[in-house]
Amino acid sequence: MKRTKIIFLLIFIIQFSLCQKILIPMDFSQKDHLKAYGIAFDILTKNINVEWLLNYRGGSFMVDEYPFIPQECRIRGVSFERVHEGDVLSIYGTIDQNNMEVILLEKAPKIAIYTPPNKQPWDDAVTLALTYAEVPYESLWDEEVFIGGLDNIDWLHLHHEDFTGQYGKFYRNYHRAPWYIQQNKQFKALASSLGFISVHEEKKAVVRSIKNYVGQGGFLFAMCSATDSYDIALAEEGLDGAHSVFDGTPITPKIQQKLDYSKTFAFTDFSIITDPMIYEYSDIDYPPSNKPVTRGAEADYFSLFEFSAKYDPVPAMLTQNHVGVVKGFMGQTTGFLKDKIKKHIIIMGEDPASDQVKYLHGSFGKGAFAFLAGHDPEDYQHFVGDPPTDLSLHRNSPGYRLILNNILFPAAKKKERKT
Repeated sequence: MKRTKIIFLLIFIIQFSLCQKILIPMDFSQKDHLKAYGIAFDILTKNINVEWLLNYRGGSFMVDEYPFIPQECRIRGVSFERVHEGDVLSIYGTIDQNNMEVILLEKAPKIAIYTPPNKQPWDDAVTLALTYAEVPYESLWDEEVFIGGLDNIDWLHLHHEDFTGQYGKFYRNYHRAPWYIQQNKQFKALASSLGFISVHEEKKAVVRSIKNYVGQGGFLFAMCSATDSYDIALAEEGLDGAHSVFDGTPITPKIQQKLDYSKTFAFTDFSIITDPMIYEYSDIDYPPSNKPVTRGAEADYFSLFEFSAKYDPVPAMLTQNHVGVVKGFMGQTTGFLKDKIKKHIIIMGEDPASDQVKYLHGSFGKGAFAFLAGHDPEDYQHFVGDPPTDLSLHRNSPGYRLILNNILFPAAKKKERKT
């Protein structure tokens, strides 16, 4: 009789443990929001599904309990809670009755960063975020793009880049700097080795390849100058928008009238700036880099839009946060002028006091893209040569959360639950 009781007790314990889940809260109770994304990603790499609870406690994650999960959370300093069957049902009930939704994350996406092989005198916020969160990624550059390196990539980030072939428009201040001279030589040699007559032609071929990648179902994320220079390069197909100081040839006559906005992802009706002495690509950037309006970090904020988690799950995923207002941050492209954005593009974050859009999302073909303006969410004015941001000092950064929301998007599938 005693043995039978022990067996029943063991069965009860096993059944009870199977009903138990781990909740990784993403509200203000979370000690390290950034590493929490890394935990969710790590779980997915082990072929275990994760539930992303949109708008529930800041976009929390919930998963069946496995012994390694609490252990890994403790190692990485991530807050977690154990929830039992009754509590899980209560959470689902709360989600059903509010602007919330359960999104099932099923497979860890394969991540790549488009980045030059040599060290440049600035840092990339996405690279910093993935490294700190311990999310694996691979790096690729132009050669890999042209030989099918994007074929098996689910999520691609464009490192701080100038796709117009104007070397970041740093000519006025840095054309005698050793790093600038070395970059010039490297880019020209690469373009020549790939069969292109100029850097701007080679870069425009790269953006077309990336556009094809998105059209076939890829997800693209870009920040700072990789946003507007990307679209400018698409609009300049077959045109020369680079001054002779960059390629030795004149700019296409009346190039402004020849821009093809139908080929761009997000921006339209913009005017390009071809003067190499002006540190700006076009009038998309707002405020313009050559005439910056510095309000100071204390006064610069932008608001995130609240989307319907049940009917607009994609922008809802991309804007998950524990705050609705995020600190602003500058960059070569600090923001997007609202009237230069195509009408079908979804605006996800903007400065309500101006015409500046900070964060947007759109679709192309079978894929999608998101553009976040600014250079580093925790370094208000990141200058060339500044040291990289130490994210251990910004573990709960709302701006860096926006970056990491994007890496989970390709893993997402709306979960059908029985009522």
